Amino acid sequence: MKRSLFTLSILTILAVPGAQAESTQPPTQPPTQPPTQPLALRGIMQDLGRHMETITQALAREDWTRIEETAPLIADHPQPPFMEKARILAYVGTDMRRFKRHDQKTHEAAQALGQAAGKQDGQAVAAALQTLQGRCNDCHQEFRKPFVEHFYGAR
Repeated sequence: MKRSLFTLSILTILAVPGAQAESTQPPTQPPTQPPTQPLALRGIMQDLGRHMETITQALAREDWTRIEETAPLIADHPQPPFMEKARILAYVGTDMRRFKRHDQKTHEAAQALGQAAGKQDGQAVAAALQTLQGRCNDCHQEFRKPFVEHFYGAR
């Protein structure tokens, strides 16, 4: 079953180092929503980060089976709870099309990575991993900072 990559993009936003750091200084303006417990998406994003690390390590060992098994965990990641997803969709609003496009490209890159591993083609795996990392970064560049500020009040 193909899962939406919409969530992957959000999760990737939260997995970036520093996204979880709490400020010791109070914000100059109150956040849009008061900080609460971390979103379930943060945990999903952390899992995705671990999957990326697993793939990187497996590439160094030429463990094609591990890469082929791990890539779908990124492409078809779990979805957040319904109410949380609704909050995220409400926040993304008019940027939904761009957000979903990032998510779809990330999904496709993770699938291509798994397919390259199935062929035991090290160069293709390395290129696909680079593409996947680039897709994650593209979304981070556009959405991470405003997302973290909105949901966690981070500045």
